[in-house]
Amino acid sequence: MINSFNGLSTTARASILMIIGVLFFSFMDGIAKGLSTNFHTLEIIWARYFFQFLFSCLILLPNLTQLMRTKYPKLQLIRSLFLFGGTMGFFFAIAYMPLADATAIFEVAPLIITTLAFVVLKERVDLRRWIAVIVGLLGALIIIRPGSSAFNIYSLLPFFAAFCFACYTVSTRFLGQEENPWTSFLYTGLIGTILATLMVPSVWQTPDLFQWLHLAAVGAFGMIGHFFLIRALFIGEASFLAPFAYISLAFNALWGVLFYNEVPDIYVLIGSAIIVGAGIIIWRIETKQKKKIIVPAPQF
Repeated sequence: MINSFNGLSTTARASILMIIGVLFFSFMDGIAKGLSTNFHTLEIIWARYFFQFLFSCLILLPNLTQLMRTKYPKLQLIRSLFLFGGTMGFFFAIAYMPLADATAIFEVAPLIITTLAFVVLKERVDLRRWIAVIVGLLGALIIIRPGSSAFNIYSLLPFFAAFCFACYTVSTRFLGQEENPWTSFLYTGLIGTILATLMVPSVWQTPDLFQWLHLAAVGAFGMIGHFFLIRALFIGEASFLAPFAYISLAFNALWGVLFYNEVPDIYVLIGSAIIVGAGIIIWRIETKQKKKIIVPAPQF
């Protein structure tokens, strides 16, 4: 099987690795939602970071000291805080919302990244991309439906998560190619673990063995998803891989139907189609202009 995989083209291998990474992130989201019925979300977030960092340290132990050295400690802290905020927003969202709804709203992240790239990085954004951003945000409004009975404060949490992730992505761009991606990976796990450990004591509920396994799986699946994402980006261009991130919407919708009896309504389907369509338009523009963008994969 390994020989067959290695015999594939570079783009085919990168695509498969990306899809596997997104699949494992969706496993993480699905288990996190199930745990939210018995545990406070802060405890699930703690498990997500603690076990990811623990497993990562064990795997990377031979090179751990070297990988923990960074030339940009302040930037690592800032980007890790943004990712932690994104995790908080998304995990609290799926505790109160259907998986598909939360994931669909979160998919506005690449549109927000485009806006921040213009404001913060001073990147040129042409009219077509601005139109795509506006259309994508309209898609999110269709799902959220402000002013309707379907709207509540939790509907804003995935949008907050997307904004935090967009800030995380833009701050990561400042690292360029000078920082080892595994160094950045370890720091997001370390800082997230420290923050969650400070917050979780007030809501702590001791799990039984079966629940410990589920909590550990949240961190393990997050780590595995990151591994495949990094491997995909190592051999494939980010601009080519970007649309594969939208597959998370299909995966999470499937888990919602199978395990939580959550059937997306017509507004979610229409809004999702608009958001994904707007994101793909931006991707096509970026690809034609031969600019690389960071893949908006769900990294919570």
